[in-house]
Parts: sequence; C-alpha cells; structure tokens
Amino acid sequence: MDRKLLDILACPATRQPLALLEPAGLAAMNRAIDAGAVKRADGNAQTEPLREALITRDRKLVYRIDDGIPVLLIEEGMAFHQAEAA
Repeated sequence: MDRKLLDILACPATRQPLALLEPAGLAAMNRAIDAGAVKRADGNAQTEPLREALITRDRKLVYRIDDGIPVLLIEEGMAFHQAEAA
C-alpha cells in the first residue's frame, strides 16, 4: 500500500487513523475466518481470507484491502476481537 495514501486514510466509523495489519494479526484474522468466526459489521460472514488489511489505532476494527484498494465501508468493517476469540 502506498505510504502517502495510508497517511491520509481514516476509519469511516471512528475517524481514527489506520495502519497496515501486521502479519501476526493478519494470520489471526485468517484463522478466525477459516473457522467461520468472523462477521462483518453488516452481519454477513467474511469467507475469503485476507491478503492485506488495515486496522484502527485502537485495534478494534479491521478493513480488508482488495487488489491494493482499501474497502473502507462501515458495513464491511470487522471487529478484531473476533480473531482474538477464535
């Protein structure tokens, strides 16, 4: 992800700055997705593994990046605690 773009992005729900989700966090999210434990804010299950993702400063919300494009829609956000609980 382009650093200049990352510097101006913010969470659409909380307006917090976003950072790239580190490899360990990405792996935890993908394990939870594989276990069927991750739901997006719209209530639908996240079934596709994440290749890249952004996380809020408080580490509560995750947004996927599809083919280099951040999907910053409130309904597409995922709570990071789902990865920690799985």
